[in-house]
Amino acid sequence: MGCAQGKCCVPRRQRGRGGGGAVGGRGGATLGRVAVPGAGLVLEYATLAVAGLYPDSPGRESQDAHLVATRFAGHPDLHLFAVFDGHGACGAACAGFARDALPRLLAGVGVGAGEEGGGRMVVVEDPAAAFREALPAANAEMHAADEVDDSMSGTTAVAALVAGGALHVANVGDSRAVAGVWREGRVAAEELSWDQTPFRADERARVKACGARVMSVEQVEGVRDPEAEGWVADEGDPPRVWARDGLYPGTAFTRSLGDQAAEAVGVIAEPEVKSVEITPAHLFFVVASDGVFEFLSSQDVVDMVAAYEDPREACSAIAAESYKLWLEHENRTDDITIIIVHIRDSENPGPAGSQKMNGSSSGAVQPELTVFVPSEASHLNRDAATEMPSSSSGSPTEQHLSCVAPSPTHPLLGVGRTSETPKLIESERAMSQPAEASWHQRDGSCCCAMAVVLALQSVRHAPVANPLGAVARVFLRAPAD
Repeated sequence: MGCAQGKCCVPRRQRGRGGGGAVGGRGGATLGRVAVPGAGLVLEYATLAVAGLYPDSPGRESQDAHLVATRFAGHPDLHLFAVFDGHGACGAACAGFARDALPRLLAGVGVGAGEEGGGRMVVVEDPAAAFREALPAANAEMHAADEVDDSMSGTTAVAALVAGGALHVANVGDSRAVAGVWREGRVAAEELSWDQTPFRADERARVKACGARVMSVEQVEGVRDPEAEGWVADEGDPPRVWARDGLYPGTAFTRSLGDQAAEAVGVIAEPEVKSVEITPAHLFFVVASDGVFEFLSSQDVVDMVAAYEDPREACSAIAAESYKLWLEHENRTDDITIIIVHIRDSENPGPAGSQKMNGSSSGAVQPELTVFVPSEASHLNRDAATEMPSSSSGSPTEQHLSCVAPSPTHPLLGVGRTSETPKLIESERAMSQPAEASWHQRDGSCCCAMAVVLALQSVRHAPVANPLGAVARVFLRAPAD
């Protein structure tokens, strides 16, 4: 949800610094696969980033950023997936800064201590502790960075680290991670993070103890009783954090990176970390910005992932549905960023994304690569929860599009509507052609994947005929009948 202004970024363009071996940034969905040898697992993952539609700010850049770092810190069993959702006038710069800083700081926790060469790497021995140190450190570095003005801007961060047979998720803000777990004949959502917002009684009490007022915009304007706390999710403006003596910062979250002005009223960078053992029942997990979860529940998202064997198709379907729901509720959409990671058994990994039950798929699978997203300036459930004790040549490819986001009356936004017009067929054909490896916005182009998302959703992205059968056969690591 971000800051009180909503459309809080000024129109601006920045040229990113590209680099080889990068999976991330903006553009079409990408696909990758990497082994977790110590746990006998294979991860097949897809990413998709869609810039938001802001009719009043057509030049607005996406404020989301994300990273995929396989074989993290040189360790074959560590794989990092993270999403950052910026807000404020410098939100894109804040998200990009956090994306670049987190891998370095996370890998560096504990390194260099003691005798030369004898420093222990905490991220290997205690990933949760490493997250608790690295994220506040990234926040401190952002405050000190001359190139980033985070006085009234910042970013959320949600990061999932596969460490052998365990999954560690650190969250700051209101982006979200959720797992799909096979339970009693269906795929159930297992929350891997908890949105840190004033909807949560514990977070609300914490910021109030720091001197904050918690009110919606309607309450601040005197339309509603300022003492009332009966906020309802998805009805009106959400509760926000305000200074006692001013109309700032107005954040709809209680934790973030950056946001120096908000720190005085309890908006902190300390993450909540959840660690779970990966069992055969864990089929996949999703890491995404609140552009996805604003109108879709965790179970909604899990159901959609389970219906598609190719994670790229699931990314496109979720983005299309999120986009449609945004336009049903507002005259804009938020930036949407999704990472889907399928967990498979290495001895029976199931088909790659290019070999689906319901037909073949164009697009190459990226081989194993140690990946760090290069530098470029590119927000998590509202319910309170209890704390739990590429290409074949080897270079990842990403589709880059020059397009205009559809209007709210675009025919493809109709529920259940399909189209076979030449334009849509041409869009699908364009997706199947090799594209220049590029993930940063180029001058003169609108980096919006929505046209492809909608085209694929309407033309060819139909769920498998028997999704539960597909789940049982593909995800549960059992051979087909």
